[in-house]
Amino acid sequence: MDRSDITFERMRTFIRVAERGSLSAVAREFGVGQSTITRHVRELEEAVGVPLLSRTTRRVTMTAEGSRYYANSVQILRLVEQASDEARGTRGAPAGTIRISCTAAFGVLHVSRLIFAFQDRHPDIGVDLSLTDERVDLVREGVDIALRLGPLTDSSLKLRALGQSRRLLVASPDYLAARGRPAVPSDLSRHEGIRMSNVAGSETLALQGAGGERHTVPFAGRLRIDHGLAARQAMVAGRGIAPAHRWLVDDLLAAGLLETILTDYSLPSVPLNMLIVPERAGVARVRLLVEFLTEQIAAIPGIEKSISGH
Repeated sequence: MDRSDITFERMRTFIRVAERGSLSAVAREFGVGQSTITRHVRELEEAVGVPLLSRTTRRVTMTAEGSRYYANSVQILRLVEQASDEARGTRGAPAGTIRISCTAAFGVLHVSRLIFAFQDRHPDIGVDLSLTDERVDLVREGVDIALRLGPLTDSSLKLRALGQSRRLLVASPDYLAARGRPAVPSDLSRHEGIRMSNVAGSETLALQGAGGERHTVPFAGRLRIDHGLAARQAMVAGRGIAPAHRWLVDDLLAAGLLETILTDYSLPSVPLNMLIVPERAGVARVRLLVEFLTEQIAAIPGIEKSISGH
C-alpha cells in the first residue's frame, strides 16, 4: 500500500477507535461489523508504515506514533469539515449531524423543544440528543456539545457559562395541609424530604435569610430519587418537600399543583454551562447550535445570567 490508501474513512475509523479504546464499540457506533473496523485500521497502519494501535484482550491503546498521528488526524479532518462547510455555505445551508449530551430532566422539559425549533430553522442539520445525568467523556463518546448543571472539572473543553439555575423549596398543597407549613429552616427537620441520590450533600440544606444569615439544616426523608422527572412526580404526589430547580417546576407552580415554602430564604443557585469539544467549535453547524442554545436558554424560567462570564 502507498499513501493514496490513507483515506478519510480509514482515518476517521482510527480516530474513533483511539478515542473509545474498543474496536467493537466503534463497530456498533458505525453500524458495521468489527471485521470492517479491524480492516480499516490495519490498512491505515500499512499505508502509514508504523503500528498506530496496541491491542490487548481488554483494550486498544495508541502507540507513541499513534498518539502523534491521532493529533494530526483530528486537525486534518476538522479542516476538511470546515472547508466543506464553507463551500456549502456559498451555495446552501449547513448540513450534517450534531451530537449533544444533556442532563435528562432539563433535556426533556426544555432542550428538546429548542432542538425542534433549531431544526425548523435548519432542516438539513441532524441532531443526536443523548439525555443522561451521567458525566460522559465527550471525546470518547463522540459528543460535540454538552449541557451540564453543577461544578465542572474538565478544563480541556471550551466552556460557555449559560447562567445560574435558581432553586426553590416546594411542596404540594395536600402535603402542606397534612403536615403543616414550615415557618423557619429548623422546621424542616420535622418534615419528609425528597432527596436526589445523585447530588452530593443532599442530606443537608444550606439556606440564606434576607439579612444574609446562613442556615444549614438536616434534610432527610424516606424517598431518594436519581432522576429529576421522577422527583417532579413525587412532589406533585405529596411525598414531601423538595429543593427544585425553577425550570423543573415552574409550570406546576403556575397550575397550583405545587407551592413555594420558606420564601424569605434562598437556596444556592447551580451553575449551568455548555461544554464544547474544541476541535468541533469551528464547525459551522455546531457554531450555529451553540449560539442558538445560548440565546434561547437565557429565556427559560429560573436561568439567571451569571454574575461573571467566561
